[in-house]
Amino acid sequence: MIITNVKKFGYMKSRPKAHKLEGITTKQHGGMVLSAYPRPYPITSQQKKVRDAAKACDIHKGMKRSDLVDKMVNCMKGKI
Repeated sequence: MIITNVKKFGYMKSRPKAHKLEGITTKQHGGMVLSAYPRPYPITSQQKKVRDAAKACDIHKGMKRSDLVDKMVNCMKGKI
């Protein structure tokens, strides 16, 4: 079977190398394996509340610590 678009099905990863298992060296075939992307974990209701409050307060990755502390103290209290 020839796959032209790999991203639709998952991603390619190499097969595991030979290793010792209880004193026996295992043999592995060389090449690539088509692997599926992991499914996202379900989000709990508490995580949803915090995520929505962070979006409403404009909290994002890479912001200054002083800005983060200010928004956590002043904005997040009323949202959660």
